[in-house]
Formats: sequence, structure tokens, C-alpha cells
Amino acid sequence: MGQAVLRSAGVRPKLAELAAPGHTALVTQECQGAVMGVDAGLAVLAAEARREALPNITRLVPLARRAGVRVVHCLVQRRPDGLGSNHNARLFGAAARGVDLAPGSVGATLLPELGPESSDLVLTRWHGVGPMGGTDLDAVLRNLGVTTIVAVGVSLNIAIPNLVMDAVNHGYRVVLPRDAVAGHPAEYGAAVIDYSLSLLATVTTTDELVDAWRPR
Repeated sequence: MGQAVLRSAGVRPKLAELAAPGHTALVTQECQGAVMGVDAGLAVLAAEARREALPNITRLVPLARRAGVRVVHCLVQRRPDGLGSNHNARLFGAAARGVDLAPGSVGATLLPELGPESSDLVLTRWHGVGPMGGTDLDAVLRNLGVTTIVAVGVSLNIAIPNLVMDAVNHGYRVVLPRDAVAGHPAEYGAAVIDYSLSLLATVTTTDELVDAWRPR
């Protein structure tokens, strides 16, 4: 089943209406040193993210602020002794080895090219594989009047699908700029978008969002 067939399953709403600033938040996922930085724990994922996704995220974040779209950064942190964090999957053991996610460390801090600015919100989690279940993201977005989430960041292997599915389960509409998210290998990430996330989110591009958020 090709992407065109999947898109025919429903009518795509106009992006400018779906992602209108008054009810939209740009949510960045794990855009932090230990995940996307030059010394990240998963070097192949970080390199893939920096190739295309990060440059596009750095375009979208300041534009979102100027347009009046709320910007929320979701980060992960971990105590050096691991207390309170997950240990129940292979991922957590691999991520813990040699990666400093202690609060205040470079690894647990938002990449400096993304801010944060005073108008941004920064939420951190100690556990889980996505921000909707590990932070106050849902309550914060509802208090802001948000009904549409624009999801960017990493990874298409685990955290981005988790965020998209949790957001849909919580009643949000999701916009996914395919060139502002990353997974490894790149071909797998593209397949996740085309054959799974396209059924749940409105898949778009950075350029299309830039046009939608441009002042009229």
C-alpha cells in the first residue's frame, strides 16, 4: 500500500487552519546534547538528525515564536545512579552507558541554537519513551488552549511514534514535518512516516509550515 493510497483514506485539512497559531504548539522532542549533539550516545542517530532535521528545526522554532505558536521543549534526564528511571528494556541500558543525562549537564540541556527563549516552556522527564506520559505536557498544552501539536525532533524509531500516538489518544491533532524529524536508518524513518504516522498525523514539510506561519 503506497503513500498515495494512505492519503486517500481521509481529507487533508488546510495546513494554515490546522496549524493556526492560536491553537498550535511546536513540540521539540529530545533536541538535547546527549541525543543530537556531537558527543551523543547514539552517534549514528545524532548524525542523521543533524543532517536535515536539526537545520529545519532551527528554522521552525524562531518562526513559531514570531507567529505566536507556543514552543515547548521536551527533554529527558537521568540521575547518575539511575534512580527513578526505567530499567525494563534494552534501550534504557544502552542509553545509560557513557551518556551524561544528569540535570544541568550538557547532555540533558536543550541545544543552544534552539534557546530556550523566555516565552518557551521546557519540560523534562525521568522515565518512559515519550513526553506525554513522562511530563506534564498534556496538562500544559490544555492550559494553553492547544489542540494541534507540531512534532519535531527524534527519533522516528521510538519517541516520535510514541508522541504522535499518545497525542492522538489524548485528542490532539498532529502535524509532522517529515524533514524536521529523524530516525536511523533514514530509510526506516521514512517508512515509519509513510506507512504508520501518515495515518495519524498530517505529514508536511518545513517549507509548507513556513508558508503557513508567514504573516498574511
